[in-house]
Parts: sequence; structure tokens; C-alpha cells
Amino acid sequence: MADMEQYPQEWRQYDPIQPRGTDWRGIFRKLWAPIAAIGAFLAKFGVVLLKFKFLFSMFVSAAFYVWLGGWWFGIGLVVLLFVHEMGHVVEAKRQGLPVSAPVFIPFMGALITLKQMPHNAWNEAKLAIAGPIIGSAGALALFLAGVAFDSRALKALAFLGFFINLFNLLPVVPLDGGRIVAALHPVFWLVGFLALLGLCIWRPNPILIIILLFSASELWRRWQMRRHPEMQDYYRVEPHQRLIIGVLYFGLAVLLVLGMHETHVPRDF
Repeated sequence: MADMEQYPQEWRQYDPIQPRGTDWRGIFRKLWAPIAAIGAFLAKFGVVLLKFKFLFSMFVSAAFYVWLGGWWFGIGLVVLLFVHEMGHVVEAKRQGLPVSAPVFIPFMGALITLKQMPHNAWNEAKLAIAGPIIGSAGALALFLAGVAFDSRALKALAFLGFFINLFNLLPVVPLDGGRIVAALHPVFWLVGFLALLGLCIWRPNPILIIILLFSASELWRRWQMRRHPEMQDYYRVEPHQRLIIGVLYFGLAVLLVLGMHETHVPRDF
């Protein structure tokens, strides 16, 4: 062992380092500062982040649709979806329900989320049908513009808008139609499910299959809860309310079919 006298004096004035226990309080204090900073950031800029999520999802979806069908198709489809979802947003705010900004999912459309469900099936039906009504009005505006400017592109977008809103009227949950017919009669859910099943067999499609699986799960859940007192109260709808929803639902479906007929353009467009 070397003689300590050969090392400088300042090296010999320190004691050897002794092992110590873990200072958990110190570690916690070090971690707490960034956690608190992140929490403060979210509290201050949470709304901005939600808007960013909305804009980012819109941009990504538009990019997919533009890549799939060109600028007219991509931008037009995103606008049609946005108008449809804003119908839900407006009605949700009218009912005093907290609602998120629309989020776009490529090839699946768009959606909003609610932190609180409507008070009953009547309010749920109004919330659900608001999207197709406003969305159909947007498609009608495109059709009128197409007629005014003699634009086949605008008419084709109008046809797409009518089709999207008609498809959403299928009486299956999670589509709007499934929530609308909740105010009419549960038998419509079974009719819609069988129709969707037949469509999947006739024209297999991944999106239709996903909707079918969601529909089967929701149909089974509601069937199991059909005798629950709260569920019975939820689906108790006045006769005049059923009449209003029925007229709006079936009337809108007929008008959308007519709209698709008027705006159909040759496939070589």
C-alpha cells in the first residue's frame, strides 16, 4: 500500500465517502417540480391542446382523403363531416351538455364525446338527429352551388354528403340512426342490425364489420338492461315526441334518397 505522506495535504483532509440510504424525500422533491409544472401547463393551455387535437386530426384525415381521391374529394369530405358534427355540437350545447370538439378518424368519419349523457331518449334523439339535419343542409348548399355554377364537382360532393348522412340514419348504434330510433321503438335496433348484417354478407367491408360488432355489443347490453327501472324511465317518451322524431327521421331519409338521385353523376367523372 502506498504511503499517504506522498500525496498532497489537501487530498488527505477528506474522509472516505460512506454509503448512505436512499433519500426518497429528495427524489420526490425533484420529481414534484416537473409534475407540478406539467399540471400547471395543462390547466392553462388545456383548451389550446384540445383545439390542436381537433386541427391535427382534421389535417391528417384531409391528407388521407386527398391522397385517396384528390383535392376536391379530400377537402370537401372533411368539410361535410365537420358540418355534420357541428350539428351535434350545437344541439349538445343547447341542452347544456359538455361536449368536445370534433375528432376526425381517417376512413371512419368524425365523432364528438360527451362527459354527460342526455337526460332521456327524447333528448338523445334530438342530439342524434341534429347532425344529419345540419349535414344534409350543408350537402344541399353544395348542390345549389353546383346548379348555380354548373359544377359537376360540387354536385358530386353534394351526392357524397347526402350519402354520408343517409348512411348515418341506419338504425344501429353507434350510428346516429340507432340513437334516434331509441325514441321510437327498440324493434328498430333489431331491424337495423339484421339489415347491416345482410349488407356485410352482400358487400363485405372492414368498416361495416366494425360497426356491426359495435352494434351487436350495444344491442346485447341494452337487452340485458331492458328491465332496469332507470333504463325504463330513460326510454319513456311521450306520444307527440315519438311523432315528431318519426316524421323527422323518415322524412329526412326520403329527402336524402331524392337528393342522391338528383346529384348522381356518371362514374367516369
